[in-house]
Amino acid sequence: MAEENLDKKPEVKPPPGLKAIIDHLGQAYPAQPNPLQVTTLLKYWLGGQDPLDYISMYNYPGDADRNIPPHWHYISFGLSDLHGDERVHLREEGATRSGMGFELTFRLAKTEAELKQQIESPEKPQRPPTWPANLLQAIGRYCFQTGNGLCFGDNIPWRKSLDGSATSKLNSLLVAQDPQLGCIETPTGTVDFCQIVGVFETELEQASRWNGRGVLNFLRQDVQTGGDWLVTNMDRPMSVFELLPETLLNLQDDLEKQGSDLAGVNAEFTFRERKPTRQVKQEVDFQALSEKCANEENNRPLTETQQLKREEPSFPQSMSMSSNSLHKSCPLDFQPQAPNCISLDGIEITLAPGVAKYLLLAIKDRIRHGRHFTFKAQHLALTLVAESVTGSAVTPSEPYGVLGYWIQVLIPDELVPRLMEDFRSAGLDENCEPKQRLELEWPDKNLKLIIDQPEPLLLPNVLPMSLDAAPLKM
Repeated sequence: MAEENLDKKPEVKPPPGLKAIIDHLGQAYPAQPNPLQVTTLLKYWLGGQDPLDYISMYNYPGDADRNIPPHWHYISFGLSDLHGDERVHLREEGATRSGMGFELTFRLAKTEAELKQQIESPEKPQRPPTWPANLLQAIGRYCFQTGNGLCFGDNIPWRKSLDGSATSKLNSLLVAQDPQLGCIETPTGTVDFCQIVGVFETELEQASRWNGRGVLNFLRQDVQTGGDWLVTNMDRPMSVFELLPETLLNLQDDLEKQGSDLAGVNAEFTFRERKPTRQVKQEVDFQALSEKCANEENNRPLTETQQLKREEPSFPQSMSMSSNSLHKSCPLDFQPQAPNCISLDGIEITLAPGVAKYLLLAIKDRIRHGRHFTFKAQHLALTLVAESVTGSAVTPSEPYGVLGYWIQVLIPDELVPRLMEDFRSAGLDENCEPKQRLELEWPDKNLKLIIDQPEPLLLPNVLPMSLDAAPLKM
């Protein structure tokens, strides 16, 4: 009988998902096996508030031949399934993605002072700024608490300087694929590395109107706006449209020809059925539908993980979504079982002034090109649908319908030019927020649109709803 070595301690192996990412980063940075790291002390599944277990910070020295400036590279751990034991991410049968299917990265250009120190004292270790780690943690918290994933081309209006300074003009974010890390297969599924890119508000606006990936391609054209690796420079003085004016002309031309990739926005809205002279089969309005949704949502038993996610996320509310799937246009994870579509004879919609600018975009750059556009409120989603969109619950003969907590409005082809002309006549465009109440009506369609602040909806004990589409950015 062999003698056991009782003093030998068992080897502690990292969990499979974590090990796969560590090995991948080891290949990208073989000279930095132990990077500086921000670590969450109280893990999220134990009641902590920060869902990212770790954020590693690598020192990229730069590559002059490829116009890649020296920068800090931040990588998150936690949105993917690191452990594979369902302590954080429940694994559904047949799922191919690890957890939420992605991790976050961010590339921050080094300052002049940091570059000077790198040249004069190369032996002296440098410490990267930690504010990008807080930025990634905030985005991760939003994704966990809402269920929203991120997709390449998505945009995030941050509404303030990313580093909190009063001088930087970078106050918004686009999402790209990390050019160095790409996508990997792990024992718990696939993981995309979504790089967060700091941008000007004007760049965000054009990405929202047109195509996030298209604006990212513009940013890649010059090292001053990020170069091929989209390195965020907080001291960047000009937007890509100021630096390269021809890009804006190209964008406007493509927008006219191809339409917009923006599929929807978070928005305040209400609606009610426009009653015809005859009696309606079933009266439906925003208040009744929202109360029903809130009551049914609150009566559902919560899992332990859901209990940890009840706090409202501290994150910009006006996110957009860029998914072209009609199913994902209703980004509500809670729907009645096999809901029947309730047909409405007419509809009156009230939209907040802050989102009115998206009306012309929705009709001109989405419906006109045979697509759809969604306004997402707290509990309900309102989708405008073109005639050619397949899979919708509405038809030319019954153009207004309520499917569960999803309101659909079909915009017939012949109505599109009328809407565009009426919107322009009323002063609605992509850059202007109405200062007074507007009412627009199309009696032959039994359709009325009001631009005004909707009445606040007071519902007790309401849980935040989850989205299954890309950031309602959308």
